Amino acid sequence: MNKIFVFSALLIIPLLTFSLTSPAKVEVVEAETGVYDLLLELGTAPYDHAGSFTDKQRQMGEDIVRCGQTIGPDGKMSSYVSKYYVCTTCHNLDQEDPDLRISDPEARLPYVKSKGLPFLQGTTFRGIVNRESWYNDDYVRKYGEEKIGKAHNSLRGSIQLCAVECSQGRPMEVWEINAVLAYFWTLQWNVGDLDFSEADYQRVNRDIQNASKKAELKDWLKTFYLDKSPAHFFDAPPDKAVGYVGLKGNPDTGRDLYELSCLHCHKPEGVSHYVLDESKLSFRHLYDKIPRDTHFSLYQIIAYGTYAIPGHRPYMPHYPIERMSKQQVEDLRSYIELMAL
Repeated sequence: MNKIFVFSALLIIPLLTFSLTSPAKVEVVEAETGVYDLLLELGTAPYDHAGSFTDKQRQMGEDIVRCGQTIGPDGKMSSYVSKYYVCTTCHNLDQEDPDLRISDPEARLPYVKSKGLPFLQGTTFRGIVNRESWYNDDYVRKYGEEKIGKAHNSLRGSIQLCAVECSQGRPMEVWEINAVLAYFWTLQWNVGDLDFSEADYQRVNRDIQNASKKAELKDWLKTFYLDKSPAHFFDAPPDKAVGYVGLKGNPDTGRDLYELSCLHCHKPEGVSHYVLDESKLSFRHLYDKIPRDTHFSLYQIIAYGTYAIPGHRPYMPHYPIERMSKQQVEDLRSYIELMAL
């Protein structure tokens, strides 16, 4: 796979400065109130990945996330975390689900399309600091108990796992992980993201000063968003020529998937050597591979991805069922068939 090296404007254009400090006491809940700040006020124990960060750390963290490197504390350009990918190869930085309580790929696709975002395998970094676990559910099958044990309940550990395993890069330094965390905290959910009604604001502002109500209020607040990203793997159909039985593809939806998912990495000058475009040649190639037992079959590559191997470390991650549904796989197939024939 190829990697496009793009230097962030953060390296050459001064930013508006601000500081990330320890959360202040919340007395009045407004749209701009951080969800984490409010949870602390309601009695939640501080998260291990919280802390005080500087604007300089945030700048460095955003560069690492977007570009894979930054100017470090020593004033020198750091080496790339990965030669193959940057974080945004697989993760968005903006809200990607219309309802923060549900991970639904079929609702997500039209939403990200309306926002001009790609449709990706990895969960968005927006709100990542508000989660309480990472690499959930079936990811233990992919990375094993030992590696998942260091990442599942630790955002710092999950950043390191992503650097070394997912991006096939080098271990990150402590200062780099702290910089990424500083940037991630700028992406936390605010109360205004939770779709509160006026009555909800009235309730939280009425009960926040009542000690006997805080535990109940905390549990209620957490019903407005997922504190983990579910991830369950699925299999290719037993007969790839038939596909997933009982599902009929929609080529219009398939077009969106091809443009917002496949071409995100496989477009010319993308991160992959396996180049696709809108030509008949690309569609004929994909069409011919559909029924075959090869990772060039969309059924195989979407469900299982490919794995890093000696001599070829870059790989394609697969889609959990919460990131692409079987119906959407059939939608993609129908679009490829339409364009190939």
